[in-house]
Amino acid sequence: MSQDVSKEAIPPSTFDGETRSHSSDRFWILALGSIGVVFGDIGTSPLYALQTALGQFKGSALGAAEVIGVVSLIVWALLIVVTGKYVLFLMQADNKGEGGILSLMALAQRALGQRTTLAFLLGVAGASLFSGDAMITPAISVLSALEGLKQVNPELAPFVLPATIVILVLLFTAQSRGTAGVAAFFGPIMLVFFVVNAALGLFHISNQWSILQALSPIPGLAFIHAHGALGVIVLGSVFLAVTGAEALYADMGHFGRKPIQAAWLFLVLPALICNYLGQGALIINDPKTVANPYYLLAPSWGLVPLILLSTMATVIASQAVITGAFSLASQAIQLGLLPRLEIVHTSDTQEGQIFIPRVNRILLFGVLALVLLFRSSDNLANAYGIAVSGTMVTTTALAFFVVWKLWRWPLWAALALVCGFLSIDVGFFIANLYKVLDGGWVPLMLGGAMFILMWTWSRGSAILHIKTHRDSIPMPDLIKMLEKSKPVRVRGTAVFLTNDPSSAPSSLMHNLKHNKVLHEKVVLLNVRAETTPRVTSSHRFEIEALSPDFTLVTLHFGYMEQPHIPRALAAMRKAGLKFDIMTTSFFFGRRTLKASPNSGMPLWQDKLFIAMTKQAASAPDFFNLPSDRVVELGAQMKV
Repeated sequence: MSQDVSKEAIPPSTFDGETRSHSSDRFWILALGSIGVVFGDIGTSPLYALQTALGQFKGSALGAAEVIGVVSLIVWALLIVVTGKYVLFLMQADNKGEGGILSLMALAQRALGQRTTLAFLLGVAGASLFSGDAMITPAISVLSALEGLKQVNPELAPFVLPATIVILVLLFTAQSRGTAGVAAFFGPIMLVFFVVNAALGLFHISNQWSILQALSPIPGLAFIHAHGALGVIVLGSVFLAVTGAEALYADMGHFGRKPIQAAWLFLVLPALICNYLGQGALIINDPKTVANPYYLLAPSWGLVPLILLSTMATVIASQAVITGAFSLASQAIQLGLLPRLEIVHTSDTQEGQIFIPRVNRILLFGVLALVLLFRSSDNLANAYGIAVSGTMVTTTALAFFVVWKLWRWPLWAALALVCGFLSIDVGFFIANLYKVLDGGWVPLMLGGAMFILMWTWSRGSAILHIKTHRDSIPMPDLIKMLEKSKPVRVRGTAVFLTNDPSSAPSSLMHNLKHNKVLHEKVVLLNVRAETTPRVTSSHRFEIEALSPDFTLVTLHFGYMEQPHIPRALAAMRKAGLKFDIMTTSFFFGRRTLKASPNSGMPLWQDKLFIAMTKQAASAPDFFNLPSDRVVELGAQMKV
């Protein structure tokens, strides 16, 4: 590899993902696409949210005032939490077009100028809690849709659970094929779903105009004041209406801020409000319909078509959550929070279309276990929401650093805005705490396990990096030593991957020790994950000549990108570097780790970190290197 390209200076500010500009002719296409992906979770909440909230009145009088009060709470939760906080406020806090809790964490760390412990813990905690509830969404969505079969014929009740399991298995099995081919149908189906929901709601509103009082926040506040502890419990069920709000922020990078905002304000929000008002009007007219108000909105001839449409909508909602889990895991890997896992790209044109087999299997087993454990959407509703409400708290807390430091708001203004949203988030979180013993422990346990995994991997990787750096030889010293010792030189180029470019890679040292040879050209290759979603192709690499024979190449990838070394090296060839990847050898150091009593972590965490390293995909597979050009040199090391 020639040295005729000088080091390319790259200021930190240039590590920016390419800005997405949506032309007017594509705007509504993107808005339609967002309807099919972004709003699946929150769009299917009418199937169970009001039913669960009013179901708390077991043995208590359920009058018009109670119905109007609960519907008012739902309507204003949609207006304040989803519209105000997420659609109008948080979507402004994008990380070069990308959203989500980990993107916000990276943005907050950049705003603070360093990787602070508080921002790190908030981001990891939020991502962990979100992953805990991600398993519940497919289970509760599909179950609630198929439970409409009981309205068609009560004798079909025994078939609800087996049908749910079959649909979920087929859904997760289909993930390996990718969603590109199916995605084109998602938007139109969800568009029909929302229009039908709005129409059903409007029809019943006209039969009971008093339900329009729910458009005021006063009945909701009066309801909480009048019912005390029961009002707080109902508030926890009201939260089910906004559990999909995180998806609005997390999926922003796929469609852009404005198409999502337009779809929400002009279609999804009005449809949801109309449907909830219609359900409320139906229950006021006939309190017995509280057993399943969503499906009883439909006339008898329309019940089966509504069940089919709702089932398709819940499958789409489940698909959105599964895809979001893949994206979350990919971001966590790139940010150093999880070990390298096999990532399969399922689309030639859409980089975000990915499939992670191991994550898919974990989700499938987890979802099936939840279905078999809880067996109904009512039971699952008790477990649903507590983890997402915790995620919302961490998201709002992280937003404070962005508003204060990055947007440069006065401290009092940033505190006033964030504390306003935070008070509502904390209120919902407290209201959901009663669910802990009734099933809320499940997502908290799953989120806690994910937090421990991320914390262990981040901590263990940092300790391993320190030990490796301490025991290594600085590259300038090694180059001077080799100039004196003159080892045997062989033709070709050798590329040694390293996490610490200032020190000699262990694979290079083992090659010199055991093979006693050195290639004509030696390249130290360092792959860096940046805190921005994507890196422009013009700033993909930088090159530094360490000596006539040694070159340091640094490749930069955003945390939303899959590192592809051959593709990056091909771009370097176009820049003037002369080398052939098929005559280049890539050297990796494979370490076998053993627990150490003085590692800095407890022994159980040492063992967990070692177990996680064994689950990691091999570096050649992760970096997409040709297997016949890779040489792996092993060594034992204590953590």
